[in-house]
Amino acid sequence: MTRKAYKRGWQHTKTRGREGTVTCGFCGKRVPKYKTFPTFKGFRISDPLLKQELGVRGRGGLSLSTTKVYACPACARHRNIVRKKR
Repeated sequence: MTRKAYKRGWQHTKTRGREGTVTCGFCGKRVPKYKTFPTFKGFRISDPLLKQELGVRGRGGLSLSTTKVYACPACARHRNIVRKKR
C-alpha cells in the first residue's frame, strides 16, 4: 500500500479567508485544519479465541469503534502516516 508523500507547499491563499483549527489527536497541538492529515483510530478484536466465541468470521476481525482523528505534520511523519518526498 502506498502512502502519501509529505508535501511542504500548502495550497493556502488569502482568498480562502480565516480557516479553523483542530486539535492533533496524538500530541494535542492546535493546528490549522488545512495542514493536518486525517486518520482513523479504532479498536479491533483480532484474537482467534474471542472471535470464535463471538461468532465472527473473516480475516479482518470485529471492529468495535472507529473515530476520525487529525494528525499534525510532525506526528504524521513520526507515525509513518505520511513520508517525506525524496
